[in-house]
Amino acid sequence: MNSRQRRGVILLLLSVLCALAAFAGVLSVIGDVNSKVGPEVTAYRVKSQVAPYTRLRADQFERISMPERWLSPSAVTDISAVNGKIAVTELREGSLLQSDMVVDRPALEEGEQEIAIMIDAATGVAGKITPGDRVNIFATFDGEGRGSGSGSRSGAAESRIIVPGARVIDVGKLTALEPRGDDRAAAASQAVPITFALGTQDAQRVAYAESFAVHVRLALVAKGGSADLRPGEGTYTLEEDRNR
Repeated sequence: MNSRQRRGVILLLLSVLCALAAFAGVLSVIGDVNSKVGPEVTAYRVKSQVAPYTRLRADQFERISMPERWLSPSAVTDISAVNGKIAVTELREGSLLQSDMVVDRPALEEGEQEIAIMIDAATGVAGKITPGDRVNIFATFDGEGRGSGSGSRSGAAESRIIVPGARVIDVGKLTALEPRGDDRAAAASQAVPITFALGTQDAQRVAYAESFAVHVRLALVAKGGSADLRPGEGTYTLEEDRNR
C-alpha cells in the first residue's frame, strides 16, 4: 500500500468517525428534547366562539395533541366531560378547553319541574336571559274572549305577572315561530325556547298563559334583587291606571 492509498484509508476512517459523532450528537439532542418536552397527550380546542351559558356539544371542539408537560392541570383531556354542561363564560375560537370554563346545568330542586315555552325574540329576551337568571313572567289578555277565565274585570284587557321570580334553567336556540291558527296572515317571527324550574301551580299558570294569553313576556330581575310583589302589583289595567 503506497502513501496515497494510506491517506485515502485514513480520510475514509475520519469521515466515518465524524459521521458517527454527528449521529451521536443528533441522538443526544433528540433525547434532550424528549426529556424536556415529554410524551404528548390529547387536548381539545374551541372550534368557534361559544356564548356564555350555552349547552355544550362535543362537535364544538377539535381534538389536538400537545406535550403533557405544557398542559395545565385543568385542561380537559376527555371530551365526555362536557356532556350535560354549559359554558360559564364566553369560549373564544382557538382557546384550549379548561374544566373551569364549564359548569353543570342548574339542577331541579325538590318539588320543581321543568316547563319550556316559546318566547318571542321581539320582546328583547334573545341574548339577554341566561340559565340561572330570575325573571318575572308577564301575560297579557285582551278581555274579548282571549284568555277567558283570566279573572279580568268586566272583560277589560289586562296584564298579569303570573309567576314572579321564575328560575331559568335553559335557553334554546333562536328558531322560527309559526303563527297561531287565528293569525295566519301574520308572518312567522323569531322565538326562543326558555325552560323554567317551577312548582306545579306555577307551571300550570305558565301553561295556561301560553295557551290563552295574547302575549307572554319576560322581565329580567336584577342579580340579587327581590322578585316579591307588593299588593296591587300583580295585575294592571288601563282603566285602573286612569282612575288613580
